[in-house]
Amino acid sequence: MAAEIPRLRRFARVLARGGDAADDLVQDTLLRAIAARDQFEPGTNLRAWLFTILRHARAANLRRASRSPIMEAESLPESPVSGGQEERQAMRDVAAAFRKLARIHREALWLVVVEGLDYAEAARILNVPPGTLRSRLSRAREALRESIGASPVDFTADED
Repeated sequence: MAAEIPRLRRFARVLARGGDAADDLVQDTLLRAIAARDQFEPGTNLRAWLFTILRHARAANLRRASRSPIMEAESLPESPVSGGQEERQAMRDVAAAFRKLARIHREALWLVVVEGLDYAEAARILNVPPGTLRSRLSRAREALRESIGASPVDFTADED
């Protein structure tokens, strides 16, 4: 379980959009996982199980926060990028475009592209059919391309 903490922290930062909130979410996830360790089926994907717990913990936190009169300011920390000014600005543009995506699109894109999960695992974590996941990924990628002004990918180009 300890080996999955860095991945949990990265995904939590995407969901919680903040360092402290993400750390609290990971801690809550680990506590829930330890309490429910007898429910984990050996031989199955531990990362997927932990990510599912993390998403459920986040949903519970959102429900709890929606009943609270105090609103929290959420911000995604900028990712450090080595290189010149243009590269940093391009990364800021991508990060800003990522933040603008709908939550369902951010989650799908993060699990598949950043965490490297296959479609079946990501669909299981998000509790959606694989076709729905692929649709969300397609829409997320298109929204990112549109937001940063990139041209669409043409998969029908002539192959000689």
